[in-house]
Amino acid sequence: MTRTAPDVRREDAIGVPPARPTLVPAHRYYSAEFAGLETERMWPRVWQVACTVDHVAEPGDFFEYRCGSYSVLIVRGDGGVLRGFQNACRHRGNSLCSGAGSGLREVRCGYHGWTWDLAGQLRRVPNRKGFGELRLHDLPLVAVAVDTWERLVFVNLDRDAMPLLDYLEEMPGDVAWCRLGDFRCYATMTIDVDANWKTIADGYSETYHIQTLHPELHRCMDDVYAPQRIWGHTGKSEQVYGVPSPQLKEQLSDAEVWDAYVSTQGALMGVEEGTPLPDDREPGASVADVIAARTRTFAASRGVDLGWATTDQVMRLHQYNVFPNMTLLANADHLTVMTSHPGPDPDHGELVMLLWSRIPPGSPRTKPVDVRMSADEAHPGLVLTQDISVLPGLQRGLHQPGFTHLTLSNEERRVINMHRNLERYLDLPEAERMTGGESGA
Repeated sequence: MTRTAPDVRREDAIGVPPARPTLVPAHRYYSAEFAGLETERMWPRVWQVACTVDHVAEPGDFFEYRCGSYSVLIVRGDGGVLRGFQNACRHRGNSLCSGAGSGLREVRCGYHGWTWDLAGQLRRVPNRKGFGELRLHDLPLVAVAVDTWERLVFVNLDRDAMPLLDYLEEMPGDVAWCRLGDFRCYATMTIDVDANWKTIADGYSETYHIQTLHPELHRCMDDVYAPQRIWGHTGKSEQVYGVPSPQLKEQLSDAEVWDAYVSTQGALMGVEEGTPLPDDREPGASVADVIAARTRTFAASRGVDLGWATTDQVMRLHQYNVFPNMTLLANADHLTVMTSHPGPDPDHGELVMLLWSRIPPGSPRTKPVDVRMSADEAHPGLVLTQDISVLPGLQRGLHQPGFTHLTLSNEERRVINMHRNLERYLDLPEAERMTGGESGA
């Protein structure tokens, strides 16, 4: 049976306008006290993308996931079981592993030599008699919840948390048509940014900024009829590419739409900037049809069959948000996962990009390459570079004494939903919550 993308009504990104804007207290983005509440009440209780299955595919593979002050060690055991532990020696708290690697046979603290097996059981304590009656089974590594969805590995420090699939709500079923399991992560890019993790996350949670920040993208993407859904922890937006924004006053030719798509997304169809619109298209074919056909051809050159994908499935980007810090962008031949994490203080954070490619069946497994860089060093394509460049100025502006609240539109309701969830996890009193935003009649 052929799987198709879900039908979507032609509705705009705003939906039902509210009676008034939503006001979000600005101090949430820079207050050390607020960041402390997040660390205490939210981060230890939510599911977070830590790495990919390809990072920890074989017995002995390990990966350290950091989020602010928290560190989780993910390890593939000898029996193939995937486990996660708080990355702290039970003696005096030393971090046990860092980075990623393979061939791990035991977890040994480099400070005093306490040693655990890959199931987290304490096996050796040097000079054990000095501790008196110390029972090894009383001091296992502290386990965390670990689960996978498609090829993503999630962790939750709360072992009693709701199951991951319940947390993801409608998202797995909504994106099932896209066959995410056929993608493989080839690289992760961690970018240090002078901005709060929420400032970073907000940038990939709304399309309102496209008309101003991304003029090239505005010429080849519909940011008006971009319907949004909110499910709870999760939400989504859809944007169709290969068409100009209805907001543009001038009429663009197909060649101009093609040029804009090539300059912003050309790598997705293997076309270099400056390549002209092909003049051999079939009668009646739109520029979106031409782009979709070129994308299928590019996929075929890599041994990937996209014959099942319609033009809409190639050109409609499905963007999912998962509270608190993840977005997943997917169409028939594209997958990018991004997360944001707190940095050393509320004015700093990191953007992590997981980059994927759909691969031919039977391809050998490879491990992703993990790189880290500053925002000045990062150039992950025109659009994302524009997104990153604006973040420090956003963060500085939030500090200004006259700026007390963010004033949000219903077009930014995925940002609003993030704050709604944040208020729930932090159990904020009514006086500290968002105001406004009531739905109109």
